[in-house]
Amino acid sequence: MYPFLRFAKETLKYRNAPKLGLLETHVSHHRCWPWDLDPWIELNNGRTLTLYDLGRIPMAMRTGLTHVLRRNGWGITVAGNSTRYRQRIRAFERFELRSRCVGWDDKFIYVEQSMWKGDICANHILIRSAFTSRSGIVAPAQVIGDLSPDTVSPDLPDWVQAWIVAEAQRPWPPNRD
Repeated sequence: MYPFLRFAKETLKYRNAPKLGLLETHVSHHRCWPWDLDPWIELNNGRTLTLYDLGRIPMAMRTGLTHVLRRNGWGITVAGNSTRYRQRIRAFERFELRSRCVGWDDKFIYVEQSMWKGDICANHILIRSAFTSRSGIVAPAQVIGDLSPDTVSPDLPDWVQAWIVAEAQRPWPPNRD
């Protein structure tokens, strides 16, 4: 089940937090609860993806992005991701979640997120998201222009560009065999 109570807590907690620039990092703190666990008593990989929402949504609130989306009747959806897991997060452990926009291109906005246990990165994700309307996809430049007219995307890091190239080579739809 989606963590609606935790989502509400994060929304309330950060509703009056200082504003963030679009490319600044949002930091939040969380705990791995029993309902987040897999059979090995560690944070379930699917739940990890869900918990990353608890960083992206408050980040979008603090940058003013959610206001722009609501005002225009737009939405945002995850259009792809790449996750690297390196350290287990076990039951009841606390972790820090860091979320930041790394830039955008003509189709997607790219967000980097990571979960930390002290100085150790437990996992890291790159998410590409698409802005949506009733008519279809909304160009990131249009959304960002509404949010901050003079803001241009920084050059995407090489590793992000390499992932974009690799994703473009991946067949879609996949073979059904």
